[in-house]
Amino acid sequence: MATQFSVKDGKPWKARFFTIWGGQAFSIFGSQLVQFALIWHLTVTTGSATVLATAVLVGMLPNVLLGPLVGALVDRWDRRRIMLVADGSMALATLILALLFALDAAATWHIYAVMFIRSLAAAFHGNAMIASTSLMAPVEHLARIQGINEMLNGGLNVVAAPLSALLLEVLSLQGILAIDVVTALLAIAPLLLIRIPQPGRAAQAQARYEAQPSLWQDFKAGVRYLLGWPGLLIISLMTVGINFVLMPAFSLLPLLIKDHFGGGAIQLGWVESAMGVGIVAGGALLGVWGGFERRIATSMLGLMGMGAGALVLALAPPWAMFLAVAGAFLFGMMNPMTMGPFFAVIQSTVEAEMQARVFSLLRSVGTGMAPLGLLIAGPVADLVGIQAWFLLGGIICVIMAVSGLLIPAVVNIETRRNFLTALKVAT
Repeated sequence: MATQFSVKDGKPWKARFFTIWGGQAFSIFGSQLVQFALIWHLTVTTGSATVLATAVLVGMLPNVLLGPLVGALVDRWDRRRIMLVADGSMALATLILALLFALDAAATWHIYAVMFIRSLAAAFHGNAMIASTSLMAPVEHLARIQGINEMLNGGLNVVAAPLSALLLEVLSLQGILAIDVVTALLAIAPLLLIRIPQPGRAAQAQARYEAQPSLWQDFKAGVRYLLGWPGLLIISLMTVGINFVLMPAFSLLPLLIKDHFGGGAIQLGWVESAMGVGIVAGGALLGVWGGFERRIATSMLGLMGMGAGALVLALAPPWAMFLAVAGAFLFGMMNPMTMGPFFAVIQSTVEAEMQARVFSLLRSVGTGMAPLGLLIAGPVADLVGIQAWFLLGGIICVIMAVSGLLIPAVVNIETRRNFLTALKVAT
């Protein structure tokens, strides 16, 4: 029988939470190994930029097109079961693809299909896990947990790709796919033993046998909730701005290293490794420190630091590669300082039954902004130089951070929880 998980039951929470978290960490690691291996397989076997672009698009579509509905469903359903089904679906899809490779019957469209299934399952899983964290851990530890999450993601970004490349030298592709199946099982096992509590609305509705609103009504309620809370809306728009200006900028990083600094693959590796190490360092610092008492202040200062890192990359002279490395490290270190407290603010201020919808809306719009930014950044960089987009991104981040510290609705988002208006429009 599964053990009920509640931070209010007087029992230690860390062992139960980090048992689940550890299983999910293994699953994420396996997924990153598979992602690199599949992309490299498509690169070697097709040599087609169109195929690679399609693979990236297939991986993005579930979050862009279905993300808001995914959030509404997560808020309606049992989140533990969602994670079980999501992990199981990813494992099954990967196992089928491994068998197809073993039989020498795998086609490109099979890889696309598995990528889509895995991305959709990951959307359900990610929203369920992040929206359940506030139900599994005390509020005062949420920023530290987000710091640990950022440290994990940064560490995996550093080691997953080279490890996957090494494994491809000694294992077949289906062997790496099999590793992912095993890591998925490691994520499933704790979920079979530990029960995750559900948000209050679902439990009350079940107890009263109330009819649930339609999925479309739940989706609209999430949108109205976000629009009806000025502070939350403003910082949400800031995350959209970050994705719009910074993701395209760092997609152009190889050209910046090659054309501006006159470097090659080794120099690009230095910069990307510095960024990964910075993310790990920033996540570790946040995990130990926890940030300022007012989390949003930590987030805004982190955003200012991200802007400063982008500005260093934009303004460094061609001979100063060491400044590019330092700028990348600063940018990476400030990333967890920005996003970790931001997620913790949502987890501690947004009602549990609304969190999945809020997170999914942010991810859907934010993910959609990245390709739009790329469409604009490419021609702009060709016209005025790659450094110009890094300069623009850095300036916008600094302006958003300073504005956030001056706007009362943002600064007081954790102390002025005006739930009455939000609840009124959401019901």
